[in-house]
Amino acid sequence: MVDVISSNGWLTLALNAMELSQMVTQGIWDRDSVLLQLPHFTKELARRCQENEGRPIESIFDLAEMSIDEMRDLLQLSNPQLQDIIEFFKRFPNVDMAYEVRKGDDIRAGDNVTVQVTLERDMTNLPSEVGPVHAPGSQSPRKKAGGCSTNQLLAIKRVALQKRARVKLEFTAASEAGRKEYMIYLMSDSYLGRDQEYEFTVDVKDAGAWRGLIPMQERG
Repeated sequence: MVDVISSNGWLTLALNAMELSQMVTQGIWDRDSVLLQLPHFTKELARRCQENEGRPIESIFDLAEMSIDEMRDLLQLSNPQLQDIIEFFKRFPNVDMAYEVRKGDDIRAGDNVTVQVTLERDMTNLPSEVGPVHAPGSQSPRKKAGGCSTNQLLAIKRVALQKRARVKLEFTAASEAGRKEYMIYLMSDSYLGRDQEYEFTVDVKDAGAWRGLIPMQERG
């Protein structure tokens, strides 16, 4: 479904389709607490975390930062159940993203634009290869580039990320010169609460300026 939508350049529908994939994989709605992705969690347990006095727990990373004793006191789960949650923490993707617009200072209207994207996953306490996604019902992050005001999907790439990956997003610059705003979306197709957005600008120059070489020949 995402591929069909993407081929038509529909940004909002593509984002909605990816969010739907997350919800189907995890068996929860996007309005539900992301904590419900954790094994043995119920809505009551998620509410207890959110109402934790002095330290509300809203995200999976909030809970992961607690000590095992703090989690035991808060969740009131058995040791095997707590161990299942800790194993989930190890699989839950913690991904940093960096990007660079190639030749960003010399892009003209109608030029091809290349954005080099680097993804790096925190592999602390993880094996060399990460296993399958935990889901009640393969984590493959996707990167999308879209125009902020045009609602147009310009490029999309699927990445099966283990530790580190580099990919290129390529699209055509605007047909008119000016400062153009773009957005990169990093989305998991399996987990809620891990989507990232990065906004960048490109100063598109007038395509009318001629670029080339003027050869000269000496004639005897």
